[in-house]
Amino acid sequence: MKQIISVDFYFHNLKHVPIIDVRSPGEFENGHIPNAYNIELFSDGERAVVGTAYKKESKERAFEIGYEFAKPKLEGFIRRSIEIAPEKEVVIHCWRGGMRSNAFADHLIDNGFEKVYVIEKGYKAFRNYVLHFFEYPLNLKILSGYTGSGKTEILHSLKKKGQQVIDLEGLANHRGSAFGGIDLPPQPTTEQFQNNLFSVVQGLNPERPIWVEDESKSIGKVVIPDLFFLKMSTVPVYFLDIPFQERTKHLVDTYANLSHDKLAEAISRITKRLGYDKAKFALDALEIKDYHKVVEITLFYYDKAYLGGLQKREESTISKLEIPTVDPSETADFLMSLIN
Repeated sequence: MKQIISVDFYFHNLKHVPIIDVRSPGEFENGHIPNAYNIELFSDGERAVVGTAYKKESKERAFEIGYEFAKPKLEGFIRRSIEIAPEKEVVIHCWRGGMRSNAFADHLIDNGFEKVYVIEKGYKAFRNYVLHFFEYPLNLKILSGYTGSGKTEILHSLKKKGQQVIDLEGLANHRGSAFGGIDLPPQPTTEQFQNNLFSVVQGLNPERPIWVEDESKSIGKVVIPDLFFLKMSTVPVYFLDIPFQERTKHLVDTYANLSHDKLAEAISRITKRLGYDKAKFALDALEIKDYHKVVEITLFYYDKAYLGGLQKREESTISKLEIPTVDPSETADFLMSLIN
């Protein structure tokens, strides 16, 4: 049995059912539904040929070409689908819920699958669903503080203590500065970052506190969804005021073991913002492994930049908290005491 369903129906009723994305690998890599499996009906090159035939010749001609591409793969489609969905119940989608997903679904039904659901309007409908999802109210608690305050570690500690947390930098594979991507995996596309954020938020209770680190609109190369960033920008902020030397020590512990060459590249990228002389002093200090001096020079710039962003907020929404040391567990306990 084949059934056409909406994205909303899938998330409310069928999240437990395996989902197969039959788009090309390039489409899938650019952005996909979290936890979806990719079984490509066409390769990227084959998809381009079929698309050209559809536009320049006819739908029928595109279908003929597509069938010739898919024909040698039909047995493999069944084998792989059974591996993914041994109960023979599965959700299928393509770009707009058209030819590819329906053809794949029909093939599964013809080969013994009992329940096959096709998402109406496919991945495009999912993307619209994701972006509108962030319109709904969320009880966000924004954790703010100058660079080196250990905000990410505090978030992890809050999570261990049972709090709801969204780790934006973790989702972005980036620490949020010119040094932020060093020795981390490649960043996802903005589209996939937003899909993954949706998946995390969807699993949280929107009425309970949700802790999020204060971020700029972009984290490395990825961009926070407009509606979610607007929420972040307008709710109260807990600003951790931690002494400069304590933050310097924490940053040295974080970055001193990273790639020397990549640290040098990062300093070079912010030469204009640091000023030529300060950038040179920082690079000279890096050469002799004086990491404290490197951090001190660059931290003045980041403190100034962060303060500029903070000043855009309403002063009445900022709770300034004097914290003596970078101690994620103790700070997490203190923050929890403020909301209980």
